[in-house]
Amino acid sequence: MRAKILIRLKKQILEPQGKNIEESLNNLGFDKCSNIRQGKLIELDLPENLEDRDSYIKDICNKLLVNSIIEEYEVL
Repeated sequence: MRAKILIRLKKQILEPQGKNIEESLNNLGFDKCSNIRQGKLIELDLPENLEDRDSYIKDICNKLLVNSIIEEYEVL
């Protein structure tokens, strides 16, 4: 089974990369885009018969992948 985890900065954290993308898009004439946020998508394979898959993924995120002070995550 393939797990997908989307990690983003929390909304209250300033995100300069998203702002730079927004400015670049505006400079190219794409002026209808706003509030751009950039994140990272992590995909990993897990055994089909894994029990407590959700808690296993949560542990992975909380112990390694996500800085919970500034980031939030969503399992897709």
